[in-house]
Amino acid sequence: MGIDDKTENKAEDLKGRAKEAVGSVTGDDELKSEGRADQAESSVKQAGEHVKDAVSDVKDAFKK
Repeated sequence: MGIDDKTENKAEDLKGRAKEAVGSVTGDDELKSEGRADQAESSVKQAGEHVKDAVSDVKDAFKK
């Protein structure tokens, strides 16, 4: 998982948290939902990157 991917995913997560918070304060349920969706998308991307890292580690282990 590259540092760029980690940074991008974290930024998306924070953006989602901000949207959700603003939606809660203003009573905007649609904005709240968008924030939750952004956070969920970020989590899925992070999980995918972790799987890629694990596969890479396994490949490296067999090369030795």
